[in-house]
Formats: sequence, structure tokens, C-alpha cells
Amino acid sequence: MHRVRTEVDKAVVGQAGTVTGLLVCLLARGHVLLEGVPGVAKTLVVRSFAKALGLDTKRVQFTPDLMPGDVTGSLVYDARTGEFEFRQGPVFTNILLADEINRTPPKTQAALLEAMEERQVSADGESRDLPDPFLVAATQNPIEHEGTYSLPEAQLDRFLMKLVVGMPERDAEVSVLRLHAGGFSPRVLTGVSAAVTAEEIRAAQDAASRVEVTDEVLGYVVDLARASRQSPSVLLGASPRASTALLAAAKGWAWLNGSSAVTPDHVQTMLVPVWRHRLQLRPDAEMEGVSADAVLASVIQQTRVPI
Repeated sequence: MHRVRTEVDKAVVGQAGTVTGLLVCLLARGHVLLEGVPGVAKTLVVRSFAKALGLDTKRVQFTPDLMPGDVTGSLVYDARTGEFEFRQGPVFTNILLADEINRTPPKTQAALLEAMEERQVSADGESRDLPDPFLVAATQNPIEHEGTYSLPEAQLDRFLMKLVVGMPERDAEVSVLRLHAGGFSPRVLTGVSAAVTAEEIRAAQDAASRVEVTDEVLGYVVDLARASRQSPSVLLGASPRASTALLAAAKGWAWLNGSSAVTPDHVQTMLVPVWRHRLQLRPDAEMEGVSADAVLASVIQQTRVPI
């Protein structure tokens, strides 16, 4: 996994946190939502990440006229046999890049619900398994709302993490220009090569799932979830599914750091990216400028840490 990070760094500069989040999502068998303004390398990060993993990847540009069958696949009539056959859609891949996912209507967004949760696609009364590993990396623009459709809570809950891709620091931005001045092309990615195999990825996922967790840490996760529900600024707090997602991410982060057991520090590090999109704030709190990140930071400070 560290070799993967090294390969991605050849094409992406100043987005170490985003790459780390993608690695944790991969280890936890989750999906990731990348939010950021255009031009901050959201798509480049995912493409470089997929190439460094050596996995098959497909990109879908979500638009208002995109139909569910354009994502999952559809039945096509074969004139030679006189029968209908299922033609697989782009979701049948290892890493699906759902670009600008909030630009397509809810009907098409919902086409990913079964794929993301059950890792299968049902059509014509038959369920078809998706490849393993499977990860959906979706992007969206947080400031442009014309012609967009906000993701419903059920859809947001399918994402293990929501990563905010911000502007790089000055030195990182200079390094980006230096890469392009040297002839780098983000469309080719010739300098990035596969660092692991699919078998190694599955082995890493299994190893991360076996990281030990004590009852004290499990209780700490539950206490954090209950505290989020009791916050005066929150209308809908973290659910039990959010707790299991936090635990899976903490195990992946612990394994990536070489730890044999999850500690409260691992839980705290993963809390904001795993829960920020799962909280529903009260309208009055939103009008006052309260953010989910600020609420979660307060929850961490107010919850007793097991020693």
C-alpha cells in the first residue's frame, strides 16, 4: 500500500490526505465521495490511484440525460439468436469513477445503490456479481448548484468517506507547474505503474479486517455516536451503520500504520471524514454557519476517551 502511495505521488502533488483516504477506503472495502471545486485534481487522483493498483477502471460522466441502464447495463436483443442478452454497463469494473454524480437525476443515482451495498447488479430477475475488489469514487462540486440533484441520505450513507479536496499549498502548486513544465500530461500518466496485484489487495483487506479491537474502543465508538445524536445542532446523528463504518475505517487506518490493534487515536482521526456526510444539521444551525466538521470536533472533545 505504501508503494501505491509512492506511485500516485509521481502524478499528484499536494493531496496526500486524499490519497490516504482512498487507501483506507480500499482496505475497508468502502466507497469514497470526493468534494472539491474544478481543477483540484479529483479525477487525476482517482485515475492515478487505479493505475497504481493495476486494476480495471471505468469513468462515467454523470449528466441529466443519463439513464440507469447506462450505468448498470441493459438487456439487448440479439437478432441472430432471437433472444435478449445482458450487456454489462461500466459498473462492472474494479474502480468506478462517477464524475459529478450530483448532476444526474435521483433515478440514475439510485442505480448505484445495490452495486455499492450488495456488490451486485440485478436485471431480468438475475443477480450478477461485481468484480472484487470494487470501489466507487464519486466526485461533486460543492459550490455550483444549478442543474444538480442533491444526493439523498440513503445514497450518502453508502459512501464510507467524504473527502474534501482543497487547494494545494504554495510549494505544492509550484511543484505542479514544474511537472507540467517538464512535459507531464495528466491524460497519459506514463510515469505511474502498477505497484500491487489484485491478490495482494485482497490479502491487505483481509489483514486489515483482522486488526484487534477492544471492548473499550467499541464502547468509545458507541459513545461518540450517541453524543452526535444529542448535539443541539444536529437533527439526525450517526446511525449504527455509521458506527460500523467508523470501525472499519479505523481498522484500515490502524493496519496502514502498522498497529496490531485499534486505538482511540485511530478512531478520532477517521471520525470526521467518515461521519461528516452522515449528519443532518438543524436548519437554524445551518443558518448560523455551523458545519458538520465543527460539530464532530466538539463531539470528540466532549466524549470521554478510554484509557
